[in-house]
Amino acid sequence: MRVTQSSGLDLNLLVALDVLLEEQSVGGAARRLHLSEPAMSRTLGRIRKALGDPVLVRAGRQMVPTPHALAVRAEVSAVVERARALFAPGRDADLRTVQRTLTIIGHDAVPAACGAALFARAAEEAPGIRVRFLAESHVDAPVLREGTADLEIGVVDTTAPEVHVEALYEDRMVGVVRAGHPLLEGELTVERFASEAGHLTVSRRGRLHGPVDTALAELGLKRRVVGAVATFPASLFIVRDTDLVGLISSWALPAAASLDLVTFEVPLKLPPLHLGLAWHPRHDADPAHAWLRRTVREVLAQWSAGRA
Repeated sequence: MRVTQSSGLDLNLLVALDVLLEEQSVGGAARRLHLSEPAMSRTLGRIRKALGDPVLVRAGRQMVPTPHALAVRAEVSAVVERARALFAPGRDADLRTVQRTLTIIGHDAVPAACGAALFARAAEEAPGIRVRFLAESHVDAPVLREGTADLEIGVVDTTAPEVHVEALYEDRMVGVVRAGHPLLEGELTVERFASEAGHLTVSRRGRLHGPVDTALAELGLKRRVVGAVATFPASLFIVRDTDLVGLISSWALPAAASLDLVTFEVPLKLPPLHLGLAWHPRHDADPAHAWLRRTVREVLAQWSAGRA
């Protein structure tokens, strides 16, 4: 997309800036915009001069955005997307001609569960759209507002008033242990669950306490948590090779089965997990983003029906 000049300002620099901040690479941006690397470097120089900021700086073998670039990233993306929507032939534009990278943020169990189906749909319906999954960070950040991610999937706990949140379905946690674990022998009472084995938590923030501990405390019980890891796959490999007890959601069930692990109902009343989607309203009218939202809904609905 090219935009005509006005008042001496080349608005095509916004398009180039948007791609540069997404790729964080001169070479990658050059390929996206069908330019040579020297031409892309010259464009970056013009952007730096216009903004009075380096925009991208070298960090080892990579380039990283400056604080100012991060601050304007969402606004730049929003302007470019509005321009695309304005000049697009309509909301029913042929998605097979769209060249975009869309970013989803969520727990690592999300792409493990539905990534294959989503990539298959993209290859069939929108081959020019690349889908990039990002893991949740150990710190909270306004990733949707800043444009770091286009869509969030999972237990959405954002408090930003402008973010759209759409509820999908409820999930629940189940226990997971290695085959032949002593807890699997005989009736599993809450007392045995709490006292007969060590427990491993999964927390992106490294928390050693959660809803299980709250529920146990209400019964006057306490479990022994030996540690925490940030991802479900890591926890499953540890559980496989120890007598530790883990917890997983339904998204991690295929991974647990592939490692010959055994799941069981936790003998506690735990709060449900409210799973949903979240996105910034600037994407509402974007056909590519609408396709992503619709496809994710359908893929997750199929996933949910398959585990029912």
